Amino acid sequence: MKLKIHIISGGRADYDLLKNLFFSLKKANKFFNTKFIVTGSHLSNKHGKTVNQIFNDKIKIFKKIDIKINSDTPNGISKNISLGIKAFSNFFTKNRPDLIIILGDRYEIFSASIAAHVMSIPIAHIQGGESTFGAIDDAIRHSITKMANFHFVANKIYKKRVIQLGENPKKVFNVGGLGVDNIKIKKLFKKKEIEKKLNVKILKKNLLVTFHPETNSVTKQTIDPMLEVLKKIKNTNFFFTIPNADTYNSKILKEIKNFQKKNSNCKVFSSLGIKMYHSLVLICDAVIGNSSSGIAEVPYFKKPTINIGSRQDGRIRVKSIIDIKMNKKDINNAIKKIYSNNFISKIQNVKSPYGIGGASSKIVNYLKKIKINKLKNIKYKVFFDLNS
Repeated sequence: MKLKIHIISGGRADYDLLKNLFFSLKKANKFFNTKFIVTGSHLSNKHGKTVNQIFNDKIKIFKKIDIKINSDTPNGISKNISLGIKAFSNFFTKNRPDLIIILGDRYEIFSASIAAHVMSIPIAHIQGGESTFGAIDDAIRHSITKMANFHFVANKIYKKRVIQLGENPKKVFNVGGLGVDNIKIKKLFKKKEIEKKLNVKILKKNLLVTFHPETNSVTKQTIDPMLEVLKKIKNTNFFFTIPNADTYNSKILKEIKNFQKKNSNCKVFSSLGIKMYHSLVLICDAVIGNSSSGIAEVPYFKKPTINIGSRQDGRIRVKSIIDIKMNKKDINNAIKKIYSNNFISKIQNVKSPYGIGGASSKIVNYLKKIKINKLKNIKYKVFFDLNS
């Protein structure tokens, strides 16, 4: 009997990581009946309606679960979580899988995990054990860990943290980062292809910018100090991707749009797709902002990351990451540093702590060992005590 698996994706960030896993599971159709479920910002026009990207990748979507992302206030997001729980509960009642696979720490995915846990549907969680002190995602991630039955982590330190949360070491697997698979298997676009597809002219200097809200902050954030510095840099392209559907993201998006209107060398994209994103990383001089990709993926390209603020505090990083605060002095100094020959030379030897690829294959191999009849009583978990 095949294991019925639902992979649930809530937005562009987790989709880019889950896509290859989905294709790997589909290839192993002797063992699995795999369905793809979309929700969250995938279905939001404001955030690029990235469900269209999934169609373009020729993935058949089994179900769209729309939780109406139309507010970025804490109250609005709390309501979205409740809508998600209700919607997933209804869906699981009619379409019960043997196992759901979810990744990370987004509130949309939190809704799915709560519904699944209450309904005794086993959960496989990817990227547990990580820390992002500047975002509510941190608490959500650890909460999902406590509801999950199988854990696929990206680093031995993250494996240790999941076990510290009371999870059975026999159910925690260090497979490396799924993002590494994308880098290893994707043939990237060349300069002329990028120019044609994005309708841009690649200059001698180019910077890729992604900034998301720090959702643990009680006030609306501004990226004006960063934009003030960028506007004074001459003969340089700025490629912006829009922020995640997080608390008060609309203020940051408005500032980016205003910057674009006044600066012809600024291009803004709702979603680039992972292949184009990595292609831009390769031709750009650095990545600026506070995206997790700047910590986990960009180092593979031997490119610097200027990481601004506290959103990614707690993640394991390498020497190519320049951690600074959101002020003009720090940003100016960091930009000078990324063009320093000495710094560029030093980062050519960095090795990412997220493995060398093959995470999707490892996850599939672990899942092949699961016996369906043993999943029925898997909800009962004994807290693993480190002192026992």
